[in-house]
Order: sequence, then structure tokens, then C-alpha cells
Amino acid sequence: MFSITVRDHLMIAHSFRGEVFGPAQRLHGATFLVDATFRRPELDDDNIVVDIGLATQELGAVVSELNYRNLDSEPDFKDTNTSTEFLAKVIADRLADRIRAGALGEGAHGLTGLTVTLHESHIAWASYEREL
Repeated sequence: MFSITVRDHLMIAHSFRGEVFGPAQRLHGATFLVDATFRRPELDDDNIVVDIGLATQELGAVVSELNYRNLDSEPDFKDTNTSTEFLAKVIADRLADRIRAGALGEGAHGLTGLTVTLHESHIAWASYEREL
């Protein structure tokens, strides 16, 4: 399986409901490194997984929809604990929608998988992996 990974970053504010979250139940900020890994079993006719420039551009577009937002105030996330795991899925699903719409070009039709990883720090991160 071949893969490429592109990276961006995300800064949000949010709070959580539930005792398991301790002090994070209060409004707080979070900064994530966001990695998107695109996979396919065979390279395309240009011997690439996907155009890295387009992949970077589309990840940036998805991240910009969330960046510098208080997620508690976003209608899409009403009454939702926007955990790192949950946000990884949101970003992966939004990227998948863009891939299906052709935003990554014709070569992206051969992609079979996508993993989005949000790094909370140098010692903790969460991922969501999906098929395309």
C-alpha cells in the first residue's frame, strides 16, 4: 500500500460535558497538528498517490472551516463533545466529500483509504481511518 501524508494545524476553543473530562469541562483552547494520509494500492499513471499540492490545499480548506472557532458555538456541534477522536472523523469525512467531488483531481479516484491524525501534543494523538 502506498501513502502520502500532508500536514496543517488547527486552533480551536471548546468544552466538554462529563466527569471523565475533569477540568476540560471548562472552556479551553486546543492546538492540533493535523496529518492527512492518503492511501492506494497502486500508483497512478504519473507514479504518485495523489497530487501533494492539491491534498495540502484541500486539507487547509477543511481545517480553515474549524480554525479559530469556539466549537461550542458551532451549530454542527451542538450538544457534542468535540473530542480529538471526534474531530479527526469530522476532518476525514469532510476530506472524503472533497475527494468524491473531484477536488483532488482525476488521479484521486484510485485512492482507497484516508487516515486523519490530530496530534494534541508530542505524547498524545488520535486518528480516524476510513475507506474511500
